[in-house]
Amino acid sequence: MSSEFTQDGAAPHQEDTMLGGAGDHGASVIDVTTETFMAEVIEASQDRLVLLDLWAPWCGPCKQLTPVLEKLAAQSDGAVSLAKMNIDEHPAVAQQLQVQSIPAVFAFKGGQPVDGFMGALPESEVKKFLEKHMDDALGQSPAEALMETAAEALAAGQIDDAVECYGAALAQEPENPGAMAGLAHSHLAAGDMDAAQHVLAAAPPHDNDPALASARAALALAGKTAPSDLGDAAEFLAALNKNANDHQARFDLALAHHGGGRREAALDELLEIVARQRDWNEDAARKQLLELFDAYGAQDELVVAARKRLSSLLFS
Repeated sequence: MSSEFTQDGAAPHQEDTMLGGAGDHGASVIDVTTETFMAEVIEASQDRLVLLDLWAPWCGPCKQLTPVLEKLAAQSDGAVSLAKMNIDEHPAVAQQLQVQSIPAVFAFKGGQPVDGFMGALPESEVKKFLEKHMDDALGQSPAEALMETAAEALAAGQIDDAVECYGAALAQEPENPGAMAGLAHSHLAAGDMDAAQHVLAAAPPHDNDPALASARAALALAGKTAPSDLGDAAEFLAALNKNANDHQARFDLALAHHGGGRREAALDELLEIVARQRDWNEDAARKQLLELFDAYGAQDELVVAARKRLSSLLFS
């Protein structure tokens, strides 16, 4: 970004810089006007990262994003300042930045905007955005530290510890979507679908957080992968040894792998069905792959690789 800001129409009045934290570099969150913009954003960005949050009272996504920005700015120990500007009352800066929609966020360093994004990103993505422009990573909140411990416990199969840590994280931040999703995944790993469903039922129904979407997809899959419904995986392997084109046996084997936590094997078996007979059972293998993609999460390395393989098979 290369927008140049001049003093025209944006120079701070001396009286304004003495009010509302204009010159207070200890404040992590401030409201800015056209008059205070130069001091609170341009000049302040010479010694810290300043986020300019362009919002309006009528903007629903703005109400989702701003609390996230405020939280991360407060956790930065003074490394980040958040400057909030109501563009209904102060449109000049948004016009100069050629903003077409809000929320719009710009990162200022050295007196210039260096990066930006539009829309209400999840907290994890906003944090990545900030860390790109900081020498040191943002500090962890107590809930984030608990969630990190919980994720390690879950990966190690220490389900009780994971449940306890995710529960403690939710006690710190009751509406944290990552903690809700992690707790639901932990209950599913323990085979407790009712508990997982209870956790997800308490989450905001229209929340589009990817972690919650993944947990909901995993819950939807859990009923398909109950051992009583699938039988012994060895039975499916025996059927495939007799007939490698027994697609139903391979499909059931994939679900058994998923139920046993063998995600890569589950994806491999479904991709093999697509490779052998794309349209088997009305595209059942492809549809099941999409469900697994949702359950594992779009950023999962196995999902990224499997998506590429699926595209290659479908469009080759």
